[in-house]
Amino acid sequence: MSQPFTTVFAIYHNMTHLDFTGPHQVLCRLPAASTLIASRDGGEVTAEGNLVIGRTTKLSEIEHCDLLCVPGGMTATKVALDEAFTAEIRRLGLGAKYVTSVCTGSLILGAAGLLQGKRAACHWAWRHLLPEFGAIVDESRVVRDGNTITGGGVTAGIDFALTMVAEIAGEAYAKALTLGYEYAPSPPFPGGRPELAEAETLSAYSAHMDKLIDQRRIEAHEAGQRMLAQAGRP
Repeated sequence: MSQPFTTVFAIYHNMTHLDFTGPHQVLCRLPAASTLIASRDGGEVTAEGNLVIGRTTKLSEIEHCDLLCVPGGMTATKVALDEAFTAEIRRLGLGAKYVTSVCTGSLILGAAGLLQGKRAACHWAWRHLLPEFGAIVDESRVVRDGNTITGGGVTAGIDFALTMVAEIAGEAYAKALTLGYEYAPSPPFPGGRPELAEAETLSAYSAHMDKLIDQRRIEAHEAGQRMLAQAGRP
């Protein structure tokens, strides 16, 4: 690539930092990469586990980008209600070559009006909320619909990022990065998807998530209705 390829990660407080740091580690190695970390207000952003990411750029100060990526997190549906944040996501997304997300970041893309009629991935526990934004649920680990590429839950961000590298810089380069990062997953406990998990593990995790479902459903519904209203729909 002769021109710099600009990637913008749009981050926010209490995001799941691996949704961001995994893809960032891969995408920052693109040839001629220009990788910007941005937030609504700029400055420091505190992710889950009290990890502080400093010196972020204000989203409003970025004119355009080639690739926009929004990570997920337990606050994603709250962020979907932040109209200042979603307005910047929509503005940058409409001008980007690639519009992307990891995990529940797709709910934020949806709130920005960028997933209407598109297939999209999301963390398995929350993908049922995608239709609130006119999106079509796809259970795949990485989903492409036009220029929109979305990754499933958390660790799928690395698969998503390597998919993007192959798209942008070629398969040979993506394979070299895969080798360089020793990306050869061999989890000590298989069962990272509900269809692979033991029944008791799935039951325990689902019981924990049940405590959050109602609030997140309410937030997603409200964000979806706002998105439709802004699009001039009933």
